Amino acid sequence: MDVIASDGHRVGRVDHVKDGQIELAKMDLETGFKHRMIPVSWVDHIDEHVHLNLTEDEAKERWQDKQ
Repeated sequence: MDVIASDGHRVGRVDHVKDGQIELAKMDLETGFKHRMIPVSWVDHIDEHVHLNLTEDEAKERWQDKQ
């Protein structure tokens, strides 16, 4: 499922969800080919996509690399 920022830009694709964190798929240009972690608290709503309550720039500034 694609993850879409509040400004309409795609920031990645969900790999899986665990312990309140969404892990974005590694094999994706938007994530820089790294697993990125974002908290589920950033989710505004879900339909055919996961929509965030942050812009693309805000999300990329705040996401964390998988440990």
